[in-house]
Amino acid sequence: MKTVKILGSGCANCRKLEAVAREAAAAAGVDAEFVKVTDLAAIMAYDVLSTPGLVIDDRLVSSGRIPTKAEIQAWLG
Repeated sequence: MKTVKILGSGCANCRKLEAVAREAAAAAGVDAEFVKVTDLAAIMAYDVLSTPGLVIDDRLVSSGRIPTKAEIQAWLG
């Protein structure tokens, strides 16, 4: 099982990123646990300069933008 973390305050872009990530995981048939991280200190621990951020299995893969479904599927693979 993959652990997918959405880093951000809960803004519209953070919600959109979570929706795209869930869709990508479902389309790829990947079993994933989704965690929302809103604590600023926890977000800064990943050296994120801008949100939303996407972390897969404790590795920051994207920040400051909403990646495509295809990009997320590649990272989940």
